[in-house]
Amino acid sequence: MSPGSNSRPPRRDDARSSGPRRPSGKPGTSGGKLGSGSRAGKPAAGGRGRGGTDDRRGGRPDKRSDSRGRPVTPMTEAERRSKAVKERRAPRAPQDPDVERRKIEGRTTEQWIDEGTVRGEATGAARRAAGDDAPPARRVAKPLDPEVAAELTEALGSQRGARLTERLAQASEALDRERFQEARRIATAISKEAPSVSAAHELLGLASYRLGLYKQAVSALELAQELHSNPALLPVIADCQRAQGRWAAVDRVWTEIKGASPSHEIMAEGRMVAAGALADQGELRAALELMEPATKRPKVVRDFHLRQWYVVADLYDRTGDPISARRWFSSVLDFDDEFGDVRDRLRGLGR
Repeated sequence: MSPGSNSRPPRRDDARSSGPRRPSGKPGTSGGKLGSGSRAGKPAAGGRGRGGTDDRRGGRPDKRSDSRGRPVTPMTEAERRSKAVKERRAPRAPQDPDVERRKIEGRTTEQWIDEGTVRGEATGAARRAAGDDAPPARRVAKPLDPEVAAELTEALGSQRGARLTERLAQASEALDRERFQEARRIATAISKEAPSVSAAHELLGLASYRLGLYKQAVSALELAQELHSNPALLPVIADCQRAQGRWAAVDRVWTEIKGASPSHEIMAEGRMVAAGALADQGELRAALELMEPATKRPKVVRDFHLRQWYVVADLYDRTGDPISARRWFSSVLDFDDEFGDVRDRLRGLGR
């Protein structure tokens, strides 16, 4: 059955009766055989009974008898065929009950044992066929910041701290590889066991953010900020607030970003979120004014510059200024011809 189909293929037993076979229901039968001496076995007045015909003398069925004078009911076609088969069949040899009992006791039944998937064996066979007998190397998670490992050790002791340090590194690796559910599951467990470790809450918040769980992301990221201030998280918190339509909260975080004097990249991320929030409210001109610092050409163009130019181009397109929109989309294309959907946007603007 094809994916997404609402129907299923017909089963072979769909057309079969789910219960015992009913009698034929023909006049003169009861369960398919004549009823001797019963009302159900007699045909209606003036009708035809099984094996008898109307002799035009009052409608009585024709009766026959054997050599001893006992009445005989004529056989049906099915009964005649069954009798012929039995006559042709050789007589069955007598069976010894003791021999039959020993046969039954000596029977064995197959027992199914789940030995796991054959995928591992197939993979190993393919590897051996290629001449590589060594097992595949297990991907090792990148080590955590020593400061984080020290926090876990201080909170949980050396043995348990070392174990959770490894687990948190696995969660970070899962986040990098976009396995967000796995990252969130691991980080949730660690944050409950080590609630004083900011890195666990940070990873939980980032995984929730990527899954679109914005309310949970804000809670985790703000808790991480309380435990250990990290300006890089502020644009993410602002974007979570924007996704929930909490415009005052976006303005508050944007003010906090500006007051922290962070790196150019963090400042650019915060500016794009704040401008996006204004655009969401229909204030496109105000959003363009906020993005004005991003229109200055830097000596070295980095990725966050291209993202800002894309936002500027999009805002011009939304305000009905296709010339300016084409200019900024083209600026992005000049530095990265595979940036997002910039080619499609330019094609839509007539270039």
